[in-house]
Formats: sequence, C-alpha cells, structure tokens
Amino acid sequence: MRRLVAVLVLILGAAAAQADTTSACRDDRVDLRGDWGQTQFTIELADTPAARGRGLMFRETMPRGAGMLFVYERPQRASFWMKNTLIPLDMIFVDQTGRVTRVHSGAIPGDLTPIDGGPGVFAVLEINATLAARYGIAPGSMLRHPVFSGEAVAWPC
Repeated sequence: MRRLVAVLVLILGAAAAQADTTSACRDDRVDLRGDWGQTQFTIELADTPAARGRGLMFRETMPRGAGMLFVYERPQRASFWMKNTLIPLDMIFVDQTGRVTRVHSGAIPGDLTPIDGGPGVFAVLEINATLAARYGIAPGSMLRHPVFSGEAVAWPC
C-alpha cells in the first residue's frame, strides 16, 4: 500500500510540474534560463514591420522587469541602431529554437552605429542596460515564449 501511495504521489507531482511548465507561457512575458538560474520579463511584442520600426523609440523610462521582444517572420540577419532611443539597452539576439546567440550590452542612446546580431536571428529581446550581465544572460541561455514552436525548440511551452 505504501508503494502504491508513493507511486501516486510521484505521478501526481510530475503531472503538476508538467502543467506548471506548460501553463507558464504567456504572450506578455518571456522566461530565460541558463546555468546562472532563471528570470522573466514582462514584454511588449513587436512582430510587425511597423512595430519593429518603432521599437522603444522616444521612451524616457522602462520598468526594470520589462522589455520588448522583436520577432521576425523567419530567421535572418538582424541589425539595430539606437536612433531616437532615449534609454540604454541590452539586446539579446535569439535563434528560432529560443537559444541566445549573442548579447550586446549597453547600447548607447541616440547612437547610429549598427549593432549586428549576426545571421539566423529570429527574435531580439531588448531590456534595460546592465540587466543581461546582472542576471548572467549569455549565448547559450534559453528563452521561452509562445512564438517559439516546433520540435527543435530548446525550451518549449
């Protein structure tokens, strides 16, 4: 009888953990994890050419736990600049599997120098400058959001 109870507890615990993992994905949030631990940001989604073009321009502040997720129709070379952007940002470039491929720290407000994310960029997460280093977000970290789907996703919803 004890074994049966123990097995049931394990099965129910695993099912609850799976339900928590699945229900954790939301359109207005990204989750990140790596060897450094796990964190999340409340995000605005920029998934149209107009929204990507506007980005975070002209904003004077952004809450610490907030960001913007730029999503492309397909993986491509992505390059950003800081024209009309008033707050310093970290840019986290992500491939189609949700794996971080590059982090650009401390983009300078108003700077017109292109910031190249490299080839194969599917999404870019912009957060306040210094937060990527503070949390340990680096290439190889994983990002989870409903826009990442398919069998090859590193951390599925």
